[in-house]
Amino acid sequence: MNEQRIAIITDSGTDVPAAFVAAHDVRVIPLRINYSDGSTYESGVDITPEEVVTRFDEEVPATSLPSPLRVREAFEQAQRDGYVAAVAVTISSGLSATFETVGMIARQMEGFPVVMVDTKSIGVAAGLVVMEAVRQIEAGMPLERIGSVLSAVSERVRVFFSVQKLDFLRKGGRISETVYRVGSLLNIKPVLTCSPQGTYVIEKKVRGWQHALDAQVELVAEEAARWGQVRLAICTHEPHLRSVLEERLRERVGNAVEVLSGGLSPDLLVHTGPTIVGMAVMGM
Repeated sequence: MNEQRIAIITDSGTDVPAAFVAAHDVRVIPLRINYSDGSTYESGVDITPEEVVTRFDEEVPATSLPSPLRVREAFEQAQRDGYVAAVAVTISSGLSATFETVGMIARQMEGFPVVMVDTKSIGVAAGLVVMEAVRQIEAGMPLERIGSVLSAVSERVRVFFSVQKLDFLRKGGRISETVYRVGSLLNIKPVLTCSPQGTYVIEKKVRGWQHALDAQVELVAEEAARWGQVRLAICTHEPHLRSVLEERLRERVGNAVEVLSGGLSPDLLVHTGPTIVGMAVMGM
């Protein structure tokens, strides 16, 4: 129970499981999805992952940051609901200006202190940091210490992901034209991760989709072996594949205290496409 009345606020790109969000009153600020006809949607609010994927054949939309007004509304609503402070945990500042936007509004809040946390990651990996923020606050961690604690947590989190088709990552400028062309020609599937600065880098190159999935499992297992216990997470838009890979992770990683699995937010699907598979590990 959050007896300190410190709100946890995040953005939709962290992919925190909906059940956890509801159970712990995590406030999620949605990123926006924009189509060429002028229509704009809030990720996960008035557009679903399925709707985004269905429309891919017609158009791959663009994404944009939450408006400053939307961010301010989230802080002010938390204050009206009886919270006295907030911890705002966002996706990597190296991949999105969300951290800067939220931080700008946070500094304008009078009488409502906000601690900003840059996860240096994205998707389920960033979500693991959000969930740890909730656990720490509910356990009584003082606001003045939570920033340094969560920064250390972020450094213990790794994410690995790959896609069958590189088109979406190329369109969003996440991989170079050279990587795209060579990968497409030779069926090379890069396994990507986030650097310490929170930008995408290639962790490993393999040939073929199945080998990419195998490589992800092994990379997670290698990272997990560095810690006494770990929390794991997996995300993909395909439920059957999600179940198969979750079982593989449970078999391969013996020191996992939890394995979370789920889908992706609409905004992340825009940048990666529907074939993405992501895995994350958090050392404890």
